Amino acid sequence: MRAVGYFRETRTHTLAEQSESFLDFCRSNGFEAAATFLDAASQSDSQGFRQMLDFVRQQGAQGFLLVAVSDLMSLGGGPTEAVRRYFQLMSLGVPIISLNDGADLAADLLEIWSRHRSNGGVGERVKAAMRQKAVKGEALGRPPYGYRVGTRRRLVIVAEEGSVVRYIFRLYLKDGLGIRRIARRLNEEQLRTRKGGLWSMVTVRDILRNRAYVGTYSRFGVRVPASHAPLISQEDFQCVQERLDQRRPVTESRKMSPFLLSGITYCGYCGNKMIGVTRKQRWQRRSDGTTRTAQYRYYQCESRTNRSLCDYHTRRAEDLEQEVNRSLRSSAPSMARTAGNGAQAVGEAETQIRRLRDKARRLDRRLEEYLDSAASGRMNQDKLRHLGLSIAGEQLQLEERLLESHRLAELRASEAQRRRERERVLGQLREDRGALTFGELRDLIRAVLDRIVVKDDGIEMVLKP
Repeated sequence: MRAVGYFRETRTHTLAEQSESFLDFCRSNGFEAAATFLDAASQSDSQGFRQMLDFVRQQGAQGFLLVAVSDLMSLGGGPTEAVRRYFQLMSLGVPIISLNDGADLAADLLEIWSRHRSNGGVGERVKAAMRQKAVKGEALGRPPYGYRVGTRRRLVIVAEEGSVVRYIFRLYLKDGLGIRRIARRLNEEQLRTRKGGLWSMVTVRDILRNRAYVGTYSRFGVRVPASHAPLISQEDFQCVQERLDQRRPVTESRKMSPFLLSGITYCGYCGNKMIGVTRKQRWQRRSDGTTRTAQYRYYQCESRTNRSLCDYHTRRAEDLEQEVNRSLRSSAPSMARTAGNGAQAVGEAETQIRRLRDKARRLDRRLEEYLDSAASGRMNQDKLRHLGLSIAGEQLQLEERLLESHRLAELRASEAQRRRERERVLGQLREDRGALTFGELRDLIRAVLDRIVVKDDGIEMVLKP
């Protein structure tokens, strides 16, 4: 069994001391010390932890790998960060054990979290006060679609929005429409979200899952039944939940195979992004009765996938990636135009960074609410594990995008530097492509391409300014 050690510098233990403890632990238990990753107290970018994640991704698939740490809290600078990183490692399929006794950290997770919550720091006292408001049914934050905040901070039905909520539940429960078809129906009927946007599968699903519509207010781990007027009966809501659960049963987190051009590929007809889609097909041969399976990967217009608005525009992933590769390897990609201007690009990068940081904070708050519910007995540990792994997957993707946004912001700081960097990257793509890892290749492509516009008869590549 190979073991990986991760350590953070503390007041009581130096990195050297922790590394020596890890090597002693491996020798005593017959483990092979595969690698050690360290983060000094003065480092704020957690480069060591990111390097360990990359190592685990590359080596974990070969099996027989575990991560050893001093204790749960040594994974992060605070309880929330430590638990977030615990689930991130778990989502990659590797066990995390303690150097002290070799036990899995899952047993101590809720005990440590509860101990932290009972300490009652300033931030915790503020949250406690907000929980008291939640217990009284007082609305905190943005009200759900279909409601507004009325007198005494109670949720009050908004008639027009409430009608749409009832319509969504009726379409799903009575008419038998799926989530995608419901989004399409709402958009076709010119109904809009609160912000005037189009409906998607995500917004429809969130409404179908929200217990606020049966009159229950939930916030900060507090659930208050009958706190406001319901829009949906308890019976209908429960039937919807059962049907949703049947269509997508709870499973362990799936290992996703990333798409090289995700995030920068756009439909040339509606302008929306094209997303990577993987489909598995199974069939039985008539000749001998044997069962065959095949997996297909392609890019499909998101408007079609989530909102059923665009036509069925797809491109096989391998074909599109090879076409982009040929264009980038040409001596002068004349088909590519340059997007925007330097100042605008820098501003867009900074806005993107702020947006991603806000989303990261929201994910942390969701994780904290799940932990509070599990620590107080309102949620079992299996459900906590499932939800924690789900959030961890989102957080890993978000952190990758945040790192990429920081890199892009730096690249866009100087126009001359951008031009030199673009030429260097294009040269590397032409000369070294065969030696690049998937992650290196993806980062280089995104460093030079603002977007790839896909039509049925060809593509247009837009270079970054």
